[in-house]
Amino acid sequence: MKLFKHIFLFSILSVFVLSSCKKDKILSDSSAKLGFSTDSVLFDTVFTQVGSTTKSFRIYNSEKQTLNISKVYLGGGTNSQFRINVDGFSGTTLSDIEILAGDSLYVFVQVTVNPFSALSPLLIKDSVIFETNGNSQHVSLTAIGRDVYLHKPNVFPTNGLPPYSIIGDGTGTCHHTIWTNDKPHLIFGYAVVDSCCILEMQPGTQVYLHKYAVLWVYKDGSLQVHGTYGNEVTFEGDRLEPDYKEIPGQWGKIWLMKGSINNSFDWAKIKNGSIGIQAEEPDATGTLPFLSLKHTIIKNMTAAALYTQKAHVECSHCVFANCGQYVAALTRGGIYNFQQCTFANYWNSNPNNATGGNAGGSRTSPLFVLNNHYIDNTNTEIVYQMDSIAYFGNCIIYGELDDEMALDSAEGVTGYNLKYYFDHCMVKSASLSTTLAGHYNTVYRNIDPSFVDISINNYNLSSNSQAINHGAFLGSIDYDLNNYFSSDGLLDIGAYEYH
Repeated sequence: MKLFKHIFLFSILSVFVLSSCKKDKILSDSSAKLGFSTDSVLFDTVFTQVGSTTKSFRIYNSEKQTLNISKVYLGGGTNSQFRINVDGFSGTTLSDIEILAGDSLYVFVQVTVNPFSALSPLLIKDSVIFETNGNSQHVSLTAIGRDVYLHKPNVFPTNGLPPYSIIGDGTGTCHHTIWTNDKPHLIFGYAVVDSCCILEMQPGTQVYLHKYAVLWVYKDGSLQVHGTYGNEVTFEGDRLEPDYKEIPGQWGKIWLMKGSINNSFDWAKIKNGSIGIQAEEPDATGTLPFLSLKHTIIKNMTAAALYTQKAHVECSHCVFANCGQYVAALTRGGIYNFQQCTFANYWNSNPNNATGGNAGGSRTSPLFVLNNHYIDNTNTEIVYQMDSIAYFGNCIIYGELDDEMALDSAEGVTGYNLKYYFDHCMVKSASLSTTLAGHYNTVYRNIDPSFVDISINNYNLSSNSQAINHGAFLGSIDYDLNNYFSSDGLLDIGAYEYH
């Protein structure tokens, strides 16, 4: 009986081993071919010397036996600008890769564009070639490469400052640099407008910033951005794939250091960073950093669109929108004049922030803050005198929270009250008394301005908006963000005129 059991078990084991051997046998039939999840891989614009995102596709074996791919290689060989990884192995040529019956493998592809001198985009092509049982199959690879003016660190300080490049001649003498619009400008690390230097940007200039990159205007330096309608100057991250189009936090900030002077932005678009523009503190002489903003959109920032510390800001027909904390934080006093501006924040409602926003993706801070004090690291309150009344005329301040405005004044300090005046504005607030004399004039509280589409950051007014024709004449009429001029003299509230 025991002998019978041993014979039976041996027979079962033999059948299993034989069947396994049969299953693992390499299929050599020339009619057996691979399947692919796609026949081509397309990379969007890739800048010279900057690697792309990783793309992938799958190889399928639909046969009932294992297939051996005798060779996988890039058609361009070692000169190819593409790189591949197949089943964890990287190289321009790989050999003897097996795919089990009914199984699949991933192929990962990246591309780095070598420098070239052409001003127009360059089409880069190659293919991944697979040789199996005498058959040759391929998947096409295509990338669009663009040459850039590359601004990367050439100064590596040892005093704790970050690596930076100097815009100017680097000698400390006054220098006027013009960034042209013939090729994009790509910033790695910190790009510094040196003391006493001016950086001017022509209409249509495209500025791309790598992860954590900062455009830093140093003391006595100046940044002058001269866009036009339809030919705006743009600032955004250097990942141009569709998945990154509206993702915040891809770069650092535009930093106007204390003592920077005559900074101006006209017809600019700034998006997808951490802080759009940061202007901070007077210099030793008491001179406030100056910033002029006209016809400018700053949106999709993980922290704030505009962050100031006792700065002087003159602003008209601008949009500040969709940020993880504040769209405007005007702190430590200063001089402020905002006319025909839209401050809007629907961060929690924007699906793009689920992957690119602040940690956790939700916002609890009011979108608008104005204050004249702060607590330093010794827990001492530092109070600032307001240099003038902060003026907001024909502005919208609206978002999804119940209370979107924080007017934070130093308490109990004689002569240091917060000075502000809202004139013909629409605001969202659950706590402010907008009838307070001397601070408010014709303010519409908690009335939805009815934007066209907040999900795509379209803050034009819809036809039923209560902002239409409810603005005040503020001394002059300018073109709005759609380059529309209100010829009838009836102004709307916000950055856009309805027409």
